[in-house]
Amino acid sequence: MASTGERVLVAGANGGTGRELLAVLRPTDLEVRATTRSHANVDALERLGADEVAVVDFFRSADAVRAVEGCDIVCCALGAPPSPRHFLGGKLVDRTGVSNLVTAAIGAGVDRFVYQSAIGVGSSRKGMPLPGRLIVRGSLRAKGDSETTLRRSGLEYTIVRPGRLTDSPPSGEVLVGEGGDSVSGSIPRADVARVMAAAPFTPEARNRTLEVVSRDGLRGTPKHLAEIDWAVDRLGIEREAES
Repeated sequence: MASTGERVLVAGANGGTGRELLAVLRPTDLEVRATTRSHANVDALERLGADEVAVVDFFRSADAVRAVEGCDIVCCALGAPPSPRHFLGGKLVDRTGVSNLVTAAIGAGVDRFVYQSAIGVGSSRKGMPLPGRLIVRGSLRAKGDSETTLRRSGLEYTIVRPGRLTDSPPSGEVLVGEGGDSVSGSIPRADVARVMAAAPFTPEARNRTLEVVSRDGLRGTPKHLAEIDWAVDRLGIEREAES
């Protein structure tokens, strides 16, 4: 497929959602740049569909600038794996790395920024059971700070707060809530990737913070549901599969 000239940065491409994003973007006409911290992951990410791979450390602002150079869209799936730092506190890519990336995106004139946060952050805290919030409280606070940084950046953004992530196949049935106290439950990473990939081309999603779970993974009664006509056709996905 011929390229449109638009380049998408998938930050955190070697993570679970990042890899699913590469799979979603692979058949599109978008140029895809993936990032990883390790040279050992470059070949695998290229096989998954990245047109180019940048080896960067987002704790370094200069690396963030290099990663985003020439990109029109950023899909940020950065996140630290579970560790004692989530409970005890410490330097996390969820805060420092995302902040560096947002600053770099401003300087590069990026058009749209999509950020994977989490249900449990900020106003959505009740959507994550208390034991889970305590275990990853450092990460939730870091993501909350990153959300605030992005909202204040002046960039066009979509913040996606998924529920508990699973490795199940995409359900195609995503419930979207808005306002924090909306939906709770789980969602396949593949569905989150579809939402993130479609968000930059979906006018209704711009400058909004949205909670997402799958219909099958819903826990409790949903509230404050948002009707979003995701631009899945831009990704070559049949709309019938999303209904």
